[in-house]
Amino acid sequence: MSQITATTVKELRDLTGLGMMECKKALQETGGSIKEAEDLLRIKRGSKASKVSGRIAAEGAISVHLDTEGKVGALVEVNCETDFVGKDKNFKNFVESTAKVAVQERVNSVEGLSDRSIQGETIESIRQSLVMKLGENMSIRRVALVEAVGTLGYYIHGGRIGVLVDFEGGDAELGKDLAMHVAAMKPLAVSGEQISKDIIDREKQIARERALDAGKPEQIVDKIVEGTVRKYLAEVTLLGQTFVKNDKQTIQELLKSKEAKVHGFNMFIVGEGIEKKATDFVAEVEAQASKVQ
Repeated sequence: MSQITATTVKELRDLTGLGMMECKKALQETGGSIKEAEDLLRIKRGSKASKVSGRIAAEGAISVHLDTEGKVGALVEVNCETDFVGKDKNFKNFVESTAKVAVQERVNSVEGLSDRSIQGETIESIRQSLVMKLGENMSIRRVALVEAVGTLGYYIHGGRIGVLVDFEGGDAELGKDLAMHVAAMKPLAVSGEQISKDIIDREKQIARERALDAGKPEQIVDKIVEGTVRKYLAEVTLLGQTFVKNDKQTIQELLKSKEAKVHGFNMFIVGEGIEKKATDFVAEVEAQASKVQ
């Protein structure tokens, strides 16, 4: 049996990114062999990842990365179970590194990203190591690779909302302002032409029924519907919205003043669309107490 020294433990810790006590125990179980201990920890971490994989992960972080020319960018969302882990330095570094790989290797799918490597280790393997180290289920939920027609502007709000805007004209400050506006106002599309016919038809139907219920004359209902839909489109499209930094100016007016144009945008919001489990704290404490008894 090889001697287990602090140096040996540190070497294994550097290789795996796991805690000192976990590394020491693995070395004891494998007679001090670093290689065998590393293999053992990989097996264990995979087992742990499987055990927690069914737990809801609706927290996490979003990262944005651009290439040096600002022409190719990626948004990546990685989920975990709690906001506490979402703010962990190791977790955030993983999200940032993953977004960087997506841009460097032009990856536009979660599956493709998981197979890529960072310093010789696959992203999936690193994810499993983090699951074991931090004790929570985590997953790369989605990735969007954007190859711009113009130039990319971006904005990250608290690591929880990420936006990429493809625009031309103006400058970097305009790109950031546009992305910030999208994060704040969350438009559905750039312009009304991009809103689906089904959505518009639904708004028309609602406006018509509301007008008729209010007793409006049949001959003016069509005009009321038209005006209501026009107002709706101004509220949900980027060009129609009032600029978040200047309530006297719409985004369309802002772009005109800068001789600029928006080709499109992408936005990720952490946990968007994931049904979070409601936790009854009192019931949970009572359940734990009954186990102790």
